[in-house]
Amino acid sequence: MTPNPRQSDLLEEVRVRGSVSVEALAERFGVTLQTVRRDVKLLSDEGLLARFHGGVRVPASTTENIAYRQRQKLNEQAKQRIARAVAKAVPENCSLIINIGTTTEAIAHELLRHKGLRVITNNLNVAAILSDNPDCEVIVAGGVVRGRDRGIVGEATVDFIAQFKVDIALIGISAIEADGTLRDFDYREVKVARAIIEHSREVWLAADHSKFNRPAMVELARLDQIDALYTDTEPPAPFPALLAEAGVSCHVAEP
Repeated sequence: MTPNPRQSDLLEEVRVRGSVSVEALAERFGVTLQTVRRDVKLLSDEGLLARFHGGVRVPASTTENIAYRQRQKLNEQAKQRIARAVAKAVPENCSLIINIGTTTEAIAHELLRHKGLRVITNNLNVAAILSDNPDCEVIVAGGVVRGRDRGIVGEATVDFIAQFKVDIALIGISAIEADGTLRDFDYREVKVARAIIEHSREVWLAADHSKFNRPAMVELARLDQIDALYTDTEPPAPFPALLAEAGVSCHVAEP
């Protein structure tokens, strides 16, 4: 399913509060209890919420990400806004590495009219998208293909990335914790992302608002290892201070 605007707002309310009662949600959005219960059932059936007696909570896990198809639809408009902002900043005639993620796939769509790009990626979806751009050379990393999202991971992928030094890395992330760590769920994917950071002159992180204060198991990097953050809303505390301290430029995509 694609959540409607009210359902997307409901998801965000639950994410911010962690857990909330059905009554509180009805009051917050000015709708009936029946409407909230219907929304909650639909969202929980999709795995986007977890129900308990009288309320709902975030189906948080530090070990497993939300399913790929669900992530494609979650915060879809926010990802598109971020993608447009990133693509606007990417110069033509440059080299890029683009990693695994639904936000980076949205960026690939926005790069279809760029000229003179050379793109290295461990994301088969990104490769397929950008292969439609005749002015873009796409280089696909070797390694093990993850069937669930067509990401390429493993030691062979790390070794492949190590051959290059590109102008800009465009990376997505699963979680940004309040201590300034960037985190993900699959240690094999994290090892590839670390190699991408190491072999890029600049690192741009694309992350929508849902990634802030979200837990994940594996540390990928710290904020001071990236140069720019592209997001869709002003980051909550304590992230503005952390970004400033790390020297990261923060770009909030226009509505």
